Amino acid sequence: MSNQMRQKMADSIRFLAADMVQAANSGHPGAPMGLADIAVVLSEHLNHNPKNPSWLNRDRLVFSGGHATGLIYSLYYLWGYGLSIEDLKNFRQLDSKTPGHPEYGHTAGIEITTGPLGQGIANAVGFSMASKFVGAQTNSETAKLIDHNVYCLCGDGDLEEGISYEACSIAGHNKLDNLIVIYDSNRITIEGSTDLSISEDIRKRFESQAWDVLECDGHNFEEIDAAITTAKSNKKPTLIIANTVIAKGAGKLEGSHHSHGAPLGDDVIAEAKSACGFDPEKKFFVDEDVMARFRCALEEGDLLEREWIHRQKTLPLMEQNEALFALLNPDFSRIQWPVFDKADATRNTNGKILNAIAKALPSFIGGSADLSPSNKTHLSDMGVFPKGRNIYFGIREHAMASIVNAMGLYGGIMPFSSTFFVFSDYLKPSARIASLSGIQHFFIWTHDSIGVGEDGPTHQPIEHLSQFRALPNFYVWRPADGAENIEAWKSALEMKNSPSAFVCSRQNLAVLPHAVLGEAAKGGYLLASDADATVTLMASGSEVELALKTKEALNAKAVQANVVSVPCFDLFIEQDKAYIDSIIKPDTKKIAIEAARGLEWYRFADEVIGMDSFGASAPAGQLFEKFGFSVDSILEKIK
Repeated sequence: MSNQMRQKMADSIRFLAADMVQAANSGHPGAPMGLADIAVVLSEHLNHNPKNPSWLNRDRLVFSGGHATGLIYSLYYLWGYGLSIEDLKNFRQLDSKTPGHPEYGHTAGIEITTGPLGQGIANAVGFSMASKFVGAQTNSETAKLIDHNVYCLCGDGDLEEGISYEACSIAGHNKLDNLIVIYDSNRITIEGSTDLSISEDIRKRFESQAWDVLECDGHNFEEIDAAITTAKSNKKPTLIIANTVIAKGAGKLEGSHHSHGAPLGDDVIAEAKSACGFDPEKKFFVDEDVMARFRCALEEGDLLEREWIHRQKTLPLMEQNEALFALLNPDFSRIQWPVFDKADATRNTNGKILNAIAKALPSFIGGSADLSPSNKTHLSDMGVFPKGRNIYFGIREHAMASIVNAMGLYGGIMPFSSTFFVFSDYLKPSARIASLSGIQHFFIWTHDSIGVGEDGPTHQPIEHLSQFRALPNFYVWRPADGAENIEAWKSALEMKNSPSAFVCSRQNLAVLPHAVLGEAAKGGYLLASDADATVTLMASGSEVELALKTKEALNAKAVQANVVSVPCFDLFIEQDKAYIDSIIKPDTKKIAIEAARGLEWYRFADEVIGMDSFGASAPAGQLFEKFGFSVDSILEKIK
């Protein structure tokens, strides 16, 4: 393709983005205009099929700088992903297909929700890791089912975020040679020049993390093309430092930080269009020759997928096809659930459940942030990533969660991540994206309360249950014993569009006397009851056993009581009023017991016996006594 044509295509992208932001009177024109030349060349390399955005062997394209939606939506419109000019005109408007930041499942072709800077880089690492795992199960020496690349567009802000350090370290360590990160180095942030806040040598940083680093003029088509071509053949992950000018082509605002997050203005856009030979009076305009070249993606992508399907039918790939089918079609009926008949910590019962699931489902894979011996998440005899199913994330909680989010969206993978519950603070932004995007990501968080004991208040989660229960579309399970733990997993495996968290104890918990355990799938159920109960005790996890003992003490004083176990508060509040009233009797005194902040329990409870402070360093038994989680203390409060 001639550079003259490439230039016209790039300018078309620039002015679509500028018109979108101007019409919305909101948005970010600078990055799309600066990246337009790169986007045109990348279009020539990208293997994708707009007719089938879910084709498994497509190249993945992640926009870590999610604010550059003017570029993103322009490309998806031009490529033929189903967006119309009207959609572009409705940029950032209510119920449009073109929201302010790209949202997975909302706009066709968007691989993953981005916006919080840095997360997209970790997502790209996750897509690459997913491809390496699926490829290890399905590829042979002579034929490959999975051989695509993963591209990520990022900016200065992405590389300043700590998650990018974590994620790129993992990528280099695992030699993810199909990962190509294109760094839009325009040296501008919202506040001004990057000189105000950063002076490190990005090249040396990435080279020290075992990446190959290339550099190009981000507005020179030949240099961009040469860099991407080289990156595709590298044997390690590649960073392309593309030196660009923010708002390229925007006249007096070219290179200015004022172009980052505000409309350019009608006059500036009109002058810029005139300078490039475009009609300044035409808005949202794409010439036919430009559209024809971009829309080649439709037929070229369809042909690529057809060739891939034909490749699967060749004889050497028969076994690989069977492996791929098993990954894409997990059979839960094959799981042989363990039986628990003695007191044990739910981190232990959970570990046995994980292994039972992994033996039955080849798609089940995950790891811990350097805590698998404590989290009990090691999958025995399952090997190490990429050929095996144990991923060693190192002490990188935030990157771990973002990586697993992408793995959950890749196809053919059911992933989990794990750490101590208190360290969920480090990965909260990624948990939020999992909820927002409807990703089936299994979060395993152990050491769930002051029961952590001697490690003290820095390691004892207090507010965390409330925080994650407040997340929409996020299901927090705090099982009271192994049987509830199994029921939690049975429910979570069926939740295809929601993340689930398993909050497990360090200390042993008794086996409970279950009568209607199946109702645990409703989030809460009546564990023990008296005909004329005047008190209802509600609890989760380790405090359920305490509630049962309190009931016995009340009965000894001729007070009738019910005990409600609520392993999943989020599911419980979704039940209808009739069911909730049948479990939590309205005419009883309602007491919630939980070794956490527990403010959400006031939705049902007259009184919450919870934590009003941080914990302390001491053996767990002493801590429960000190903070009022004993039968005598609860009886006194009830009295």
